[in-house]
This record gives sequence, C-alpha cells and structure tokens, in this order.
Amino acid sequence: MKRRIFLSGALGVAGCGLAERPYEQKRDWPLSVARPTVLPPDLNTAALPPGPRGWALLLRTVQAGPGLETRGLRSLQRDGSVRSDFYETWAVLPTQGVDAALREWLAASGKFSAVLSPGSRLAADFIVEATLTEFVADLRTGTARATMSLVVLALRDGATRLLGQFALTGEAPVGSDDPVVIARALLGALEKLLAATEQALAGLTRRG
Repeated sequence: MKRRIFLSGALGVAGCGLAERPYEQKRDWPLSVARPTVLPPDLNTAALPPGPRGWALLLRTVQAGPGLETRGLRSLQRDGSVRSDFYETWAVLPTQGVDAALREWLAASGKFSAVLSPGSRLAADFIVEATLTEFVADLRTGTARATMSLVVLALRDGATRLLGQFALTGEAPVGSDDPVVIARALLGALEKLLAATEQALAGLTRRG
C-alpha cells in the first residue's frame, strides 16, 4: 500500500510540473508571393519587350537543396549554427511554396505564352529545372536570402541543348530573431528572387 501511495504522489508532482510549463503554440506561416502588377524599382528587373512570339516554358518541379526538406523557419545564428524552428513553420515545404509562387509569377509576367507543368501535353520551347538551394535568415549579417539554381534547356526540332545556367539570389533585411520578422523578410527575399528569375528567363529565351 505504501508503495502505491508513493507512486501516486510522484505522478502528482510530475503533473504539476507539466501544468506549470509554458505552452508553446505552433504556427504555420503562408508561403505565398504574388507578382505586383507594376514591379517596384528595388526589385531591379527590366521590363523587356515581348519576343517575336510567346515562348512556352516547361517548369519542372522545384527541387530542394540540403536542409530544405523540412518546413521550419531556418535562421543562421550569430554563433554560426543553423536553426530550423519546430514551432514556427511554413504551411507547406519551401520547395512547394516556391514552385507554386514561381509558376504564378512567370505566368503573370506576360512574357511567356504558357508556363507548363510536368505531364502537360502541350509543346514546350524551353525546359526550366530549378533547385532551391538557400532559404534562410542570416542573423549575423541581418539579411534574409533566397537562392535558386536554374538550368534552362532549349527544344528545337526534337533536339535538346543547354541554353544557360544561373545561380540567382534575392535578399531582404531582417532586423531581429522574431519569427514574424524572419517570415516577412524571407518572403521579401523570395519576391526579389522571383523577379530576378523572370528577368533572367525573359532575356535568355529572347536569345534562344
């Protein structure tokens, strides 16, 4: 009997400790960026004239670089370590959000006749392969970065040739380690990255 009373008391103490522990609510941040009707000057993208005809792009599914397979907000700490937050996460995987945002952004640019998805039966003029390599708030430099590598292939007469390769980066200031600030800064960096991608693809396909 004494043993049972002792165990019951121990569980009661443990329960009190759990009750006093602060509850951390998990938050999901929407990972979505829409292309403005008129791009602000700081996005630094040229308004290129339309090509001789609208080119169709086949955008393959955006791939994830190392460390980007989880939804946690990523930050580079001042001691050089990388933190992936468990309680502050994107609503979708970064690559899924960037993939959807990039398709919508390029389609809204008006520079291409179509932005096709894998499996589309429509004919494409160019194939775009993208890998998200960095999506992090660097607290050491106060800069949020979104970086993507691109490989662009041209399709001509049934043959495929390499047209170009890029490593593009968008940056935005991040003033603190507050998750609200980090999430907004990363979305700002992504906006810059998508604008740079539009500019690079529009210029390359005109020459292709």
